[in-house]
Amino acid sequence: MPKPSLRVATDVGGTFTDLVAFETDANGVQRITTAKSDTTPPDFEKGVLNVLAKGGIDPAAVDFLAHGTTVVINAITERKGVKVGLITTMGFRDSLEIARGNRPDFFNLHYKKPAPFVPRHLRAELPGRVDYKGAEMVPLDLTGLPDILAHFRADGVQAVAICFIHSYANTAHEAATVEAVRKAWPEVSVVASHQITREWREYERTNTAVLSAYVQPVAERYLSRLAEGLASRGLKGMPYIMQSNCGVDSLEAVARVPITMVESGPASGFWGAAELGKLIGEPDVLALDIGGTTAKCSLIEGGTVRIKTDYWIEHSRLSSGYPIMVPVVDLVEIGNGGGSIAWVDDFGKLHVGPQSAGAQPGPAAYGRGGTEATTTDANLWLGRINRDYFCGGEVTADMDAAGKALGAVAKRLGCDRDEAARGIIRIANNNMVNALKLVSLNRGHDPRDFTLVAFGGGGAMHGVALGIELGVKKVVIPAGASVFSAWGMMMSDLRRDYFVTRLADLGKGAAKGIEAVFVETEAAALKQFKAEGVAASRVEFRRFGKFRYQNQEHTTEVEIPAGKITDARLAEIAANFHEVYEREYTYRLDAPVEMVGIHLVASAAVGKLKMQARALGNKTAKPALKGSREVDYALEGRHKAAVYDGTRLEPGMQFKGPAIVEDPGTTVVLHPGNRAEVDAYGNIHIHLTN
Repeated sequence: MPKPSLRVATDVGGTFTDLVAFETDANGVQRITTAKSDTTPPDFEKGVLNVLAKGGIDPAAVDFLAHGTTVVINAITERKGVKVGLITTMGFRDSLEIARGNRPDFFNLHYKKPAPFVPRHLRAELPGRVDYKGAEMVPLDLTGLPDILAHFRADGVQAVAICFIHSYANTAHEAATVEAVRKAWPEVSVVASHQITREWREYERTNTAVLSAYVQPVAERYLSRLAEGLASRGLKGMPYIMQSNCGVDSLEAVARVPITMVESGPASGFWGAAELGKLIGEPDVLALDIGGTTAKCSLIEGGTVRIKTDYWIEHSRLSSGYPIMVPVVDLVEIGNGGGSIAWVDDFGKLHVGPQSAGAQPGPAAYGRGGTEATTTDANLWLGRINRDYFCGGEVTADMDAAGKALGAVAKRLGCDRDEAARGIIRIANNNMVNALKLVSLNRGHDPRDFTLVAFGGGGAMHGVALGIELGVKKVVIPAGASVFSAWGMMMSDLRRDYFVTRLADLGKGAAKGIEAVFVETEAAALKQFKAEGVAASRVEFRRFGKFRYQNQEHTTEVEIPAGKITDARLAEIAANFHEVYEREYTYRLDAPVEMVGIHLVASAAVGKLKMQARALGNKTAKPALKGSREVDYALEGRHKAAVYDGTRLEPGMQFKGPAIVEDPGTTVVLHPGNRAEVDAYGNIHIHLTN
């Protein structure tokens, strides 16, 4: 008989810190606990400990704990990292500042590139050079290193980044420099580009190494304080940390290269959506996460979450932003969440976001001093959120403050508060629809072939309206939608992504070299896992290749089916590339195909949660009916909606819209004509009237 276990995941968001816990008894029965508390910057670990206490979770009883956090992305965007010194190849100190020629604000003659994170006087050079094949052209000369480090010390540098030209092909020079820096200056944090990525493009690699060094002391301090806080409360072992590649890794491994968790929160939510899709027989999913500050979306095809390394932060129509060359879930993020502020420009046009009221002071209705109208205030004003059950009954809605804030917007627009609130909802929905189109229609996918899985605190509020606009198959609101990202962490495996640049034409005789680089990388991965106590028998591999038409600049990633790569299989691989390329770009070329590099996914199970289906019961939802109220649907007018208690909905129950489902963490809005049913796992499936 299996012993009882307690599995917990915590997720630190920009506004709230979420918790979800699954307790399985000896009979296999699951008890689910969820909780939310305010995020507590800059001491984020306090919010984690607070939400554990709020959920009544004793760390000493926890068998598995996974953790996701915004500490890395916050440190970068808020410029709260440490002073970094850069060591690079002679003649390349300005690569970081030259950057790329992309100018999103193309017609702005006064455009300025984003300032590099390392000023020129802290960018140093060392002699030594390897070519793109990894052959040494000029030996590494470390005689100038003591003077460089003395200069860094005098200027208050706390972290050193090292990035040499073509080190993706030969890591020897970087490794020797890392060793020399640690020997001469043991106290300083040091990171080299090859420890993060083995892909080419010196600017992207350099910036990634710099940003990793920039956040490393901050992340190490945070993770050590978190580990100490949990250990002092009795946690056995170390927590697993969610990464941006939809997998978890050990705290020790992540602390060495913390830039890998730059988007850990969104990644866990999208991985959860993929796992949920498999569970309910819907492998093709449009995943939407609406939180307090942002809305994020991703497309999942065949149960596979797309991972990419072409990731940029702070990219906008006015700025090219900064590249981070680490494996990150392919997503689109916009500044539209429950706390997004509505404002009217000088031309009388209404906007929603990207500015957010956050948790403090929060939307005006929170009664914490907020004076600007937000999406939450509009939803509350229109009756979509129950003013008597605001934030699960934990907050008394300040309707006077909400009305005053909406009144200010209405005055600028020349309308009443009701119409202003409707406008805010419509604009917010339109912004999110456009984001969903970017990951679907713009990449050759028809939304009608997908199921929309909407989660986060605001996903259920807006999901149906967005689904109707896109024409999706149906909308699914997961059980525990408000803490779904935390749930996704418990569905994750230990995962590491390896990228190696290796050019090869897909001609006769090429298969041997391609197979060799995969075998070499797999051996390195197994060695790394073995050193951490993970047996080779537990490790599974998935192979991908980065391909392009000969002489093109960028690549398209294609999965390579399992099995040894032979010359006979090269035609099949090329055909798969043609198909994927045509779907994304609408055409294919009659040109040779070449491989630029490999992408190897190595994963090992760490006791992934197994959901238990419950028997479907009575179809009537009357036992969960709380009453009814008038709801303004913004587009379909006002309707008297049935109101259901989400905590009392049971598998098998069915009901129709107009209806509202109230859960402590979120509100589900069913529009007129919608049909809903609860599945065996407690998820709500909403069938639309398009």
